[in-house]
Amino acid sequence: MMVKLLILQVIAHVLSDYFFQTDASSKEKNEKGFKSKFLLKHAIITFACAWILSMDVNFVFCALAIAVIHYLIDGLKKDLNTSRFSFFIDQILHLFVIWVFVWIFNRYFESNLLWNIPISIKWLTIILGYLLCIKPANIFIRETLVVGNIESISDTTAELKNAGKLIGILERILVLTFVIIGKLEVVGFLIAAKSILRYKDTNTIKTEYVLIGTMLSFGIAMLVGLVIGKFY
Repeated sequence: MMVKLLILQVIAHVLSDYFFQTDASSKEKNEKGFKSKFLLKHAIITFACAWILSMDVNFVFCALAIAVIHYLIDGLKKDLNTSRFSFFIDQILHLFVIWVFVWIFNRYFESNLLWNIPISIKWLTIILGYLLCIKPANIFIRETLVVGNIESISDTTAELKNAGKLIGILERILVLTFVIIGKLEVVGFLIAAKSILRYKDTNTIKTEYVLIGTMLSFGIAMLVGLVIGKFY
């Protein structure tokens, strides 16, 4: 029960923090903290996602606590998280809070299901895996490059707007799918094919930057796929 609820709450976090929040609103929250016009709205969305996906009436108190602490963490981020690691610190804190309240609920509360969807832990992890490989992975790669002091390429005139993000999402979905079905040799082919295409570029800095992003992208998808495999 605890594992299933924990995965559902991580899905709720991914939805509220990445899919139901724009980059502009996230940036505004980071810059203004408690003065942000989006902060309260984001906390309400966090509460709604946590409670609805718990599928349990009695989880309302834990969902409210998760949302309130989420509100405080995001509000204080402007003053507390000033290092290159701020994104990772922020996410670790959010996930730790989720784990704590799932544990508290599992130990001290009686379950009172709103509805019972017959979905296994295996399929929940697959859903979570695909969600992680879309928007969260793009942000993770960006922040990893920041931590590594790897500067972004400035000349993007030859690139389609957001094409790199879309390519990354598609390649991670493909890699995750092939890892789940056990076709690792196809993943190797995809890595080799993309590497050959990128090395045709005469701009060494650009090639190296994109190659680092590609390796991170493939690595994330493969790691997620291998973790999902543990639930089979």
